[in-house]
Amino acid sequence: MLLLATPLARARRLVRTLTGDDSSPLAGRTVLVTGASSGIGEATALAVATRGATVLLVARRAEELERVRGAIEAAGGTAYAFAVDLTDGDAVDALVRQVVAEFGPVDHLVNNAGRSIRRSLSLTHDRFHDFERTMAVNYFGPVRLTMGLLPAMRAQRFGHVVNVVTWGVQVKSPKFAAYTASKSALDVFARIAGRETYRDNVTFTNVRLGLVRTDMVAPTEAYARTPAQTAEQAAEVVVRALEDRPVTVDLVSARVVAVANVVAPRLTDLAFSLADRAFGDSAAATGRTTPERVQA
Repeated sequence: MLLLATPLARARRLVRTLTGDDSSPLAGRTVLVTGASSGIGEATALAVATRGATVLLVARRAEELERVRGAIEAAGGTAYAFAVDLTDGDAVDALVRQVVAEFGPVDHLVNNAGRSIRRSLSLTHDRFHDFERTMAVNYFGPVRLTMGLLPAMRAQRFGHVVNVVTWGVQVKSPKFAAYTASKSALDVFARIAGRETYRDNVTFTNVRLGLVRTDMVAPTEAYARTPAQTAEQAAEVVVRALEDRPVTVDLVSARVVAVANVVAPRLTDLAFSLADRAFGDSAAATGRTTPERVQA
């Protein structure tokens, strides 16, 4: 991964290294993590707690959230669980009111909850709900939560939002039209929002992860043989982004493809078209097995 830290973040990290200060900038902060019941969200919550932050766990599954909260507290950390469906606008608004009333402004927000769909357009003509569902979880939910928490962040003149998106926003791989479009929308929202809140010291980071070995990718048979990060490795990238507050976290390979998309777009289209034919739809995408998974 290529982490583009701000000059100030690099300077702070250098000072901590030279002085032997191993404390994290997250110590004493309040960090809200969505999709915290499993996968990257769970691993991020555990890692953030070890750095001294108070962790607010958000996901749909109450029992799994309690399991994660128990693990954090057993390790000496502090965590609180909130079972919320991020596609329910009223529930998101209620969560914001409760969190701000009980904990004050959230210092860091990790928008991690998401839905992944890998399905060819030829199988999607009568499945417009694929686009509606991904936008609801991957875009509208995190934007509503961010907008709810943003005023308090700006008022205290500190805040940081990390969006866990995908390298697909640069690569634009076939079969991911619904998923990548929703993540791209969140990516662009964050870049624009960050420019409007810059003077209030509220920053945004888009973490564009590659393949991560979680339940979300399990339905795609081809991924069983594809190199991937573990959830814990991905969480370390997210935590580093929380500490250093860069604009983006990219894969070098994704940046190369992004350049190719601009410099030689039709040649890149041909290459991806050949790859599209070589790697067919999964059994889940064609409806033969369990459908797409949700990390929420």
